[in-house]
Amino acid sequence: MNSKLKIAVIGAGYWGPNLARNFSASPDWELVAICDLDATRAQALADRVGGAPAVFTDLDELLAQVELDAVAVATPARTHNGVVMAALRAGKHVLVEKPLADTHDRGVAMVQEAAARGLTLMADHTYCYTPAVLKIRELIAEGALGDLLFIDSVRINLGLVQPDVDVFWDLAPHDLSIIDFIIPGGLRPTAVSAHGADPLGSGKACIGYLTVPLAGDAIAHVHVNWLSPTKIRRMVIGGTLRTLVWDDLNPQQRLSIYDRGVDLTQQTVDGVDRAASTVSYRLGDTWSPALPETEALGVMAAEFAASIRDNRPARTDGEAGLRVLAVLEAASRSLVISGAMAEVDTAPVPADSPSVTPFEEARR
Repeated sequence: MNSKLKIAVIGAGYWGPNLARNFSASPDWELVAICDLDATRAQALADRVGGAPAVFTDLDELLAQVELDAVAVATPARTHNGVVMAALRAGKHVLVEKPLADTHDRGVAMVQEAAARGLTLMADHTYCYTPAVLKIRELIAEGALGDLLFIDSVRINLGLVQPDVDVFWDLAPHDLSIIDFIIPGGLRPTAVSAHGADPLGSGKACIGYLTVPLAGDAIAHVHVNWLSPTKIRRMVIGGTLRTLVWDDLNPQQRLSIYDRGVDLTQQTVDGVDRAASTVSYRLGDTWSPALPETEALGVMAAEFAASIRDNRPARTDGEAGLRVLAVLEAASRSLVISGAMAEVDTAPVPADSPSVTPFEEARR
């Protein structure tokens, strides 16, 4: 298939313009329509991207009247299930911004619908298509860091207190999607622990700490915060051979790899010798790989097209979105029980199961 695929962007608010701009500029796509409940906002976006995409305020009219291969959904998470299911039932491939849905149940229904119809359902985990994260994935896959020991991620800033979700659901999907993308086999913990605080009295956690056990007795820790006067976007990934530091706010040196660590030499395996094992510190070189300057959303748009044309799952498919949702819901349950470990539910659920968002449940 060499002809351009036809796509519509649904939602012209915060994220929709970024999607529209990248699909409009992509050699793989033709942006043919924009849909938003606010006609003025949709028209303003159509005028800005050029190419005269049609403007709609009604999703059903868009799906019935416009020849489309796919839609990109950039609406609030609580609307994702309804919008995505309508598009899938109309035979369209779907890209949906994070999180995939507002509950794991609804996410499962979307994944099942896409699979039953042979359509691509892709989660817009944008960070996974940045040059830095693609390089991290490559380094881990080739064993450059050795076996993973820990992942420590910090995402803090003086941010907007969201009206409908807590800081975990607002910020942690970025970190969780990255961790899911870079570790072999994806993010599959059996339980997680979350601690949150609400010093503003907003009714939701504004500061959060999430602990996620990983395979091989490794551990991931995610710190998210709306109240920090300083902005930090940093992830430290420690392995048995090397440690990687990703500072997303340092464009001159986003990635640094340290040949440093701790070596534990044991002569025998009995308890006495284990306690007296010799600890040695390895202090080697530090280097920073060169990274291309490419926009993540452009790479994501190309991956969406390739997934459709090759009839294969996208790198960040619906299953990846479900893994992130499962951890977020477990984190919400952990908050209710004061940070105790909460099981991660990854089992498929009936598509018609009644559900409420974890935040709504926590407030009851």
